[in-house]
Amino acid sequence: MKALRGLVLIAVALLAGCHTVLMSPSGDLAVQQRDLIIDSVLLMLLIIVPVMVLIFVFAWHFRASNKQADYDPDWDHSTMLELLIWSAPLLIIIALGALTWVSTHKLDPYRPLDRIAAGRPVPAGVKPLTVEVVALDWKWLFIYPEEGIATVNDLAAPVDRPIQFKITASTVMNSFFIPALAGQIYAMPNMETQLQAVMNKPGDFEGFSANYSGSGFSGMRFTFHAVSDDAFAQWVQQAKASGNALNRDAYVKLEQPSQDEPVHRYASVDAGLYQDILTNCVQPDSMSCMRNMKASDAKASDAGAVRSSNDSNAMAAMPTAHP
Repeated sequence: MKALRGLVLIAVALLAGCHTVLMSPSGDLAVQQRDLIIDSVLLMLLIIVPVMVLIFVFAWHFRASNKQADYDPDWDHSTMLELLIWSAPLLIIIALGALTWVSTHKLDPYRPLDRIAAGRPVPAGVKPLTVEVVALDWKWLFIYPEEGIATVNDLAAPVDRPIQFKITASTVMNSFFIPALAGQIYAMPNMETQLQAVMNKPGDFEGFSANYSGSGFSGMRFTFHAVSDDAFAQWVQQAKASGNALNRDAYVKLEQPSQDEPVHRYASVDAGLYQDILTNCVQPDSMSCMRNMKASDAKASDAGAVRSSNDSNAMAAMPTAHP
C-alpha cells in the first residue's frame, strides 16, 4: 500500500506542471469541442463502468470459497439478460450518433459563427477578421488582406472578434493547429480549407503544425496573440513600420525551405498574392500555373473542335457514289 501511494504521489508531481490546454481552452469553438469530448466519454462510461464493476462483483461472488453461490452448469439463456446486454449499448450508440450528427453540423469549421461565447451572439454588423494562412517549409505565413500586412510565425487577433482563416500550403500537406482556439485544419497545396473561430481570453497561445512535413517540422511553431482592439491596431502599425514589402520576388525567397525561422513582418503585400499562391501562379509564366493550364486546355479543346468541324466538312464535301 505504501509503495502504491508513493507511485501515485510521483505521478501527481510529474503531472503538476502539465497544462491540459485541450481541456481548458480559451476559444469558444475549442470549448464546444471539449464539451463534445466530455459528453462522448461520459456516454461511453455508462457502459464501461458497470461492466468493469460487474467483472469484480461476479469474480468475488462466484469464487470457489463461496459455497452459497448457485452452481448451474446447464444454464445457457436469459431473455432479461439478453435485453440488458443489447438494449443498453444500442441506446448509447443512438445517443452518440445523434450527438455526433448535431455537432458535425454545428461545429463545421466552414460555418460562419453565430456566437462568440455561450449566451453571447455575434454582434450585428461585426465583420470577421480575415487571415490568409500559408504553410511553407518550415514556417507559417499569415497575410492580412484588409490591413495590407503579412507576418511570418507571428499571428494576432482581437479578443471576441470572429476570425476567418483561409488556409493553404506551398508544397506538402501540413496541419494548422492552435489548441486553445480550435481543432486542427489541414493545409494542402492548391487547395483552400477554412476555419471560423474566435478567442475569448487575452494572452499568448502556442500554434504549430500537427502533420509531419519534413526535417524542419519540429520548429514549425508560432505564437498567437489574443489582444484588445487597441493592442491589435498597435500590432498592425508595428508591422507597417517594418518597411519590408512582400512582393512576388520576396515570396519566392521566403518559400525556400528553412528551419527555425525567426519572426518577420511585412508592411505591404502584393495584391492577389494569396490567390496566386493557391493557384501556383506566383510566377505567371510557370506551366504549373492553373490559369495557364486552363488556357492550354481551352486551346486544345478549341483546336479539337476545329479539327472535328473540318473533318465533318470534308466528309460532307466528298462525292457520293451512285450505282
